[in-house]
Amino acid sequence: MSTTSIEELFVHNREWAQQMERDRPGFFTGLMAQQKPRYMWIGCSDSRVPANQITGLEPGEVFVHRNVANVVVPSDLNCLSTIQYSVDQLKVEHLMVVGHYGCGGVLAALEDARVGLADNWIRHVKDVRDKHGVLLESLSPQWRHDALCELNAIEQVINVAQSTVMRDAWARGQKVTLHGWCYSLSNGLITDLQMTVPGVGGLAEVHAQAVALVASRQRD
Repeated sequence: MSTTSIEELFVHNREWAQQMERDRPGFFTGLMAQQKPRYMWIGCSDSRVPANQITGLEPGEVFVHRNVANVVVPSDLNCLSTIQYSVDQLKVEHLMVVGHYGCGGVLAALEDARVGLADNWIRHVKDVRDKHGVLLESLSPQWRHDALCELNAIEQVINVAQSTVMRDAWARGQKVTLHGWCYSLSNGLITDLQMTVPGVGGLAEVHAQAVALVASRQRD
């Protein structure tokens, strides 16, 4: 377990900033100049899933929103405001909803475990569990957690696609593609869930294919 103190965080920060300026003079001046990310990442709050490092992107190249179990719901104005800003103001071209295998929030939903106030938030993941109950029951118990992590990311892409922000953006011809991914803590690799949505057309077909792929992948 880490024994790093708050004071040490400030020390590490100063050391990091000095090292960055030595290695890449003008790095921070460049960051201040402008923010023009091509990507938005909606991920889990899990501290082991840092968007920049996973994708090899620099600070300023990916706009990030994180919450427990990477959930997107119409009542969450925090998340929707972040999506709206990234799409309307920053003009991102790709928006990725990224789950991760081993997600504690997803496991709590799968097992109906009580964790506290977050149970109310995890209810959204339980809705995904219930929607795909037949599929999950058809899988070996060892695969159900991974499968629900994948299914949750897929369903959250649907929620993004059906938001007023995305519908308005696509209606005016803006090119923004949605993606559903899942990240592995065990090897650092991202799985493309084949939930790719470039616009309003064909959403049901893409969704059905992605769900079918979850079922086939977990049986491999």
